[in-house]
Amino acid sequence: MEIQTDFSLKNYNTFGIEAKAKQFVAVHSIAELTTILVQNKSDSKFILGGGSNMLLTKDIEALVIHIDLKGKKIVSENEDYVWVESQAGENWHEFVLWTIDQNFGGLENMSLIPGNVGTTPVQNIGAYGTEMKDTFVSCEALTTINQELKIFTKEECRFGYRESIFKNEVKDQYIITSVVFKLTKRNHNINTSYGDITNELSKNNITNPSLKEVSDAVIAIRQSKLPDPKELGNSGSFFKNPILLKSDFEKIHQQFPEMKYYDISETEVKVPAGWLIEQAGFKGKRFGDAGIHKNQALVLVNYGKATGLEILNVSKNIQETIFKTFGIYIEAEVNII
Repeated sequence: MEIQTDFSLKNYNTFGIEAKAKQFVAVHSIAELTTILVQNKSDSKFILGGGSNMLLTKDIEALVIHIDLKGKKIVSENEDYVWVESQAGENWHEFVLWTIDQNFGGLENMSLIPGNVGTTPVQNIGAYGTEMKDTFVSCEALTTINQELKIFTKEECRFGYRESIFKNEVKDQYIITSVVFKLTKRNHNINTSYGDITNELSKNNITNPSLKEVSDAVIAIRQSKLPDPKELGNSGSFFKNPILLKSDFEKIHQQFPEMKYYDISETEVKVPAGWLIEQAGFKGKRFGDAGIHKNQALVLVNYGKATGLEILNVSKNIQETIFKTFGIYIEAEVNII
């Protein structure tokens, strides 16, 4: 366990941004993590997972601690359910595929989401009608101040749409070390309610899909729309879909009757941010090496040598244009560093 200085983070963020860490160390166990925190109490610290949900706009003048804890195991099970624990450093997609191989249901709609397991509760990731909180039981986290382990229950995490207590009230106070999920062993709740999944399954003449077939459909859809970060730097969806009060939305909808939307409650609707960005003319546009992907307007990309600030400026341009055009503010889903 060696602390390195002036360390390049280009391979540690999916945008492929060239930025440096003043100091960098990878930890592979809770013991190593505890030691690093104790030995560097006075230093400012930056916790790094899979690097998939952040935009680096500058060098990090801190000790970057890369959480590389590995391992997964069955904690408990009965005839219907299994409780599975994954260490924080496990790759999310590989973990999802492992659960499917075991015929454990619940995570298949979130196949191919980039990042590591430990960051999934922070963002409450989700895709195609499911969210991480749907199967989440608890997570274990280490306090950065006194290195004590604490278990956070689902209720304590205060999950919302791409929100949790870890992004708000206890931000930077805890490091998630492992997560427990409750998955089905039989009578799986197969969710194919999203049109894209239905169309993909129909294309392959699948009417009664298995967990793997749903996962394969999601992977095919994501690969057709989203660039591989290894080939084209990106962080997946850059913006959240805005949620509006129906009373506010109805006024906007009168002016833009073609605007797409989804009812999410009796009082709220969700508007697809990708639709707004596409209507504003940004889809496929390029500003130097920073741009918007040609197949998915929600995805900002690095064509090679874009800086984080250049990508940030593109995102601000999009936000300002959307607000001027539609009177709707779209919020970044990605953490701006």
